[in-house]
Amino acid sequence: MDKFLEEVREYAERCGRQPGTVVQKLVGLSGTTWEKWASGQSFPRADTIDRIRAHIAANPAPTEAGNKGDAE
Repeated sequence: MDKFLEEVREYAERCGRQPGTVVQKLVGLSGTTWEKWASGQSFPRADTIDRIRAHIAANPAPTEAGNKGDAE
């Protein structure tokens, strides 16, 4: 679980967004979902993790070299 949360944090940072905003836009969950995952109060389902990882893989975040990804 920690690896997944770190992947989302890193992706969000590269996109200039908060992790909660990324999760909310990618899978339509509430704005507090990320906080609950990060604090251990709840955990994402396997299909949700798969959907987020698939989006991250298919839509790389911008890099310092100027690659324009799509975080939405």
